[in-house]
Amino acid sequence: MRSFLFALLFVFQFSTANALDWGKTGHRTVGQIAQDHLSKKASKMIATLLDGESLALVSNYGDDIKSDKKFNSYNTWHYVNLPLGATYSLESSNSDGDIIQGIQKCVNVIREPSSSQADKAFYLKMLVHFIGDLHQPMHIGREEDKGGNDIKLTWFGKNTNLHRVWDSNLVEEFGMSYSELSAESPRLSKRKKKQIMGGSPLDWLREGHKITSVLYQDLPENGKLGYEYAYKYTGLMRDQMQKGGLRLAQMLNELFDK
Repeated sequence: MRSFLFALLFVFQFSTANALDWGKTGHRTVGQIAQDHLSKKASKMIATLLDGESLALVSNYGDDIKSDKKFNSYNTWHYVNLPLGATYSLESSNSDGDIIQGIQKCVNVIREPSSSQADKAFYLKMLVHFIGDLHQPMHIGREEDKGGNDIKLTWFGKNTNLHRVWDSNLVEEFGMSYSELSAESPRLSKRKKKQIMGGSPLDWLREGHKITSVLYQDLPENGKLGYEYAYKYTGLMRDQMQKGGLRLAQMLNELFDK
């Protein structure tokens, strides 16, 4: 009986984990791409702060702590609700915090000389996760459908929703590990990389929200998604992960390579 309950708990944990933002594979991909683009000094300082753990390993920390109620105040930091065509502003933002405010808090704590090593490590892990979330288009979705969670669809005949399609279905269907996805990222020129790594989280939110608007509109009336959708959007999914990783590296290099 005990073994049965353990197996049931494992299945439950595995299935719920796969419904998280970008899924574990997606977040680890962002973390690994960032790791590969750290400066030597930043890499050394981050390794010390994280006790040798990689950015890929800590990338899902922001989701892992959701199981502990004492971290509930961070739940709204994973996304921002934004009507289609709207412009983000702090004045009208969620008073409980959102992904832009969360990223800024992480940066502030890491940058502050008086912050403890424990706080810096915590907010570094959260920053890695939030930059991944920021590049998952449905984390910049509409409030009325909870970022696509209430838009019911099928994925190759199985029930899902628009948010989960972009969290995990697309990534899982592609069938590559995070190390494969990071190693096989699209080849970019130095000029293109520099262009991608420029800007601020607010710029990246605006860019992502344009994608979000397209995804809301590009859904079949019968709600059935499969090969055609995967063929159409797998490249975009990979591009978003790569952008997230490159931009995370840029932020960390600026924070730690002084």
